[in-house]
Amino acid sequence: MKKLSQLLSSIQPIKVVGQTDIDIKDLINDSRLAGEGALFVAVKGVAVDSHRFIGDVVAAGAAAIVCEDMPDSPKQGVTYVQVENSVIALARLADEWFDHPSSNLRLVGVTGTNGKTTTATLLYEMARFMGYKAGLLSTVKNMIDSTEVPAKQTTPDHLSLNRLLHEMVLAGCEFAFMEVSSHACVQRRIEGITFAGGIFTNLTRDHLDFHKTVDNYINAKKMFFDALPKGAFALVNADDKVGAVMLQNTRADKYYYSLRTMADFKGRIVESRLDGTSLELNGHQVEVLFTGRFNAYNLLSVYGASILLGFDPQEVLVKMSMLEPVAGRFQTLRSPRGYTAIVDYAHTPDALVNVLDTIREVVGTNGHIITVCGCGGDRDAGKRPIMAREAAVRSDKVILTSDNPRTEDPDEILRQMEIGLPEDKRSCTLTITDRRQAIRTACQLASQGDVVLVAGKGHEDYQEINGVKHHFDDREQVLEVFAGEKS
Repeated sequence: MKKLSQLLSSIQPIKVVGQTDIDIKDLINDSRLAGEGALFVAVKGVAVDSHRFIGDVVAAGAAAIVCEDMPDSPKQGVTYVQVENSVIALARLADEWFDHPSSNLRLVGVTGTNGKTTTATLLYEMARFMGYKAGLLSTVKNMIDSTEVPAKQTTPDHLSLNRLLHEMVLAGCEFAFMEVSSHACVQRRIEGITFAGGIFTNLTRDHLDFHKTVDNYINAKKMFFDALPKGAFALVNADDKVGAVMLQNTRADKYYYSLRTMADFKGRIVESRLDGTSLELNGHQVEVLFTGRFNAYNLLSVYGASILLGFDPQEVLVKMSMLEPVAGRFQTLRSPRGYTAIVDYAHTPDALVNVLDTIREVVGTNGHIITVCGCGGDRDAGKRPIMAREAAVRSDKVILTSDNPRTEDPDEILRQMEIGLPEDKRSCTLTITDRRQAIRTACQLASQGDVVLVAGKGHEDYQEINGVKHHFDDREQVLEVFAGEKS
């Protein structure tokens, strides 16, 4: 419980009608949670303007309302606070309500098209290996030290985010690591959050259904670095042409990592295998349980950030060899028949290229690559033919299949993918709408030494069809095929 006057000290109201020396029992932005003594923040969202529910919230006993548009008939005994931007007000009120949790943690944000989950998760694991309590906010899961909290979105809303950070503080966490999505930047979900550092992984085409243009997408990512405070660190990929753009207006200390050029943190792949890599980091060689150039970049950023956080460099090198791949990220499964299945979250053209090039680099001409992939519905349709083309060009056989069609017709999504197939690759491409059957067929086509890549869903344990989520796990499907091979 807090006084409304204390909460309002964190924002700059345009107008206040009513008493401020009142007790607030809860801070909410969902009208369905309204109750006696609550402070409700009405937000003009993309889909719903919650100003329309102010009357319902007042009827449920709310003590105060924060809004952009004052109601025509304010109720006596309720305090109304008018602000210029209720989203920003909600962010700052949430920070105040939960006692500024991000300021009591060393919080590092990770943004970019690919690699966010792996990088944030490995930093969380690194901090725990170093003996610290730490928190994680990721696409796959949220962690409050050793306690898992299910993740509903990449970057939570203002209240959920501050609540989770607050719980981390209460649990004794000193560090926290989180993915920062481009949507969260534009929607100001990280407003009022204090970061000790930020990491940029890379940027390729994604989320254009939301951002409309690549420039808008770049600027969304850049907003995160522009907001980093003085004294924080900004660590970016020097090998991505957008990396330098991220640092143009930041007040944070600037650092680069690279596999190609001189940088603060320089890496080199010594040897790559399906079960791991020999990696050189700032002149020191280490064996890691990860494969591929894209993972080398992820590990290099983890190495750099760990040192910037003050961890002992020699100890960091030792712990690097102990880190394990994140679920659904280049997860390798070995068939009883001698072929390898790899489950990966690659759902963008660039991510798919990275994974397939990695597999080809290791397999060479000694085995065939059979790729199963699709594209999600209600998302950027422009990448569908690109995904199919990249899969076909870099694989020996391709099976196009359903991903998460959501509210779209899965067969229409596949027709849009087929447009991108080169003529000379159509004969070695199958289209099987049923994802379970597609995975089974790919495994049946594989021989000893081959690699089956099941791309697109990675860690997800569901398939969303017509707005309904059905249990479906690519890894489970592969292992079910393997079980049949043993019998």
